[in-house]
Amino acid sequence: MTEERVKAYEEFKNSLINAPFLLMPDWKLPFKLYIYACGEGLGAALHQTQIINDKSVEGPTCFISRQIKPTEARYGASQMECLFLV
Repeated sequence: MTEERVKAYEEFKNSLINAPFLLMPDWKLPFKLYIYACGEGLGAALHQTQIINDKSVEGPTCFISRQIKPTEARYGASQMECLFLV
């Protein structure tokens, strides 16, 4: 194999090993909501910190996104982020 192919294979392998995972929500623990808004759409990730194998791990429990509507495209950044909460 060429060096370029070996590098591509290693990057692919690392992306599989470090792929995002979803935690099962523990309703007794607090959640963190991360929101992203831009001119194209809105996105959010609901995270939670849990103890897994005696380690504190923060991970996502849910992802959600959608495109913005034409009327929402005029909103400012703060308004767009608040829009996601509504």
